Amino acid sequence: MIALHTVLKRTKYGLATRAVAHNKDIAFLVGINVPFMISIIFGVAAGLAAAGDVLVAPINFIEFEMGLVILLKGFAGAVVGGVGSLPGAILGGLIVGVFENLGAGYIDGNLKDAYAFILMIVVLTVKLSGLFGYEVEMNA
Repeated sequence: MIALHTVLKRTKYGLATRAVAHNKDIAFLVGINVPFMISIIFGVAAGLAAAGDVLVAPINFIEFEMGLVILLKGFAGAVVGGVGSLPGAILGGLIVGVFENLGAGYIDGNLKDAYAFILMIVVLTVKLSGLFGYEVEMNA
């Protein structure tokens, strides 16, 4: 994750990736090959998903839906940390994991999978952008 953050913040490809993520039309107007950058972004995402699957497979039986619960908890961690922030998503995942295990240990172990979503709802109620996400202006 440190390497990904460094690439996104300090290279031309990282700048182009952020430009395409922000606004595809303007990125195209300044000369960025938008379809190529989308392909690169998709490839990096697929590679990270494959690495995650390799790390998750030994702790589960290999089946069709083996990563569904982990995917949903990862989504909750990204939302808690802030969708627009890579360090926020990492910290959000850690916060969700700690909250989930403390809740299972002190409250009820049968509801362990629900604690991540309870935390996500509480954070979204307090701050819609997550803990470290950027505020999005809504224009009418």
